[in-house]
Amino acid sequence: MRAKVLGALGEPLPMHRIAEKLNSERSNVTGIIDRLEARGLVERRSDARDRQVKNIVAAPAGAVLARNFRRSLGFAAEPLAALGPDDRVQLRDLLRRMVDAEA
Repeated sequence: MRAKVLGALGEPLPMHRIAEKLNSERSNVTGIIDRLEARGLVERRSDARDRQVKNIVAAPAGAVLARNFRRSLGFAAEPLAALGPDDRVQLRDLLRRMVDAEA
């Protein structure tokens, strides 16, 4: 889940948007952000338009980790290339069901 959060941080996001992107509870995301922040992988920053909102931003170390993680998933690109768009959607949905069943 921490890798998913880091991967979702292409731009500064408030925690509620991260929770929406990951289909997760806000309280769960808060705990994940706390752990990532403690490791120096993300930072909380006040929003320029609304000082009460805290945006989550990948720290330099977190951005490098997320980039390396994405690169490490390259092994799946070739087998997935043989699947058409509909098959990829079906595979994604099946994998989500598997992950959700484990949670």
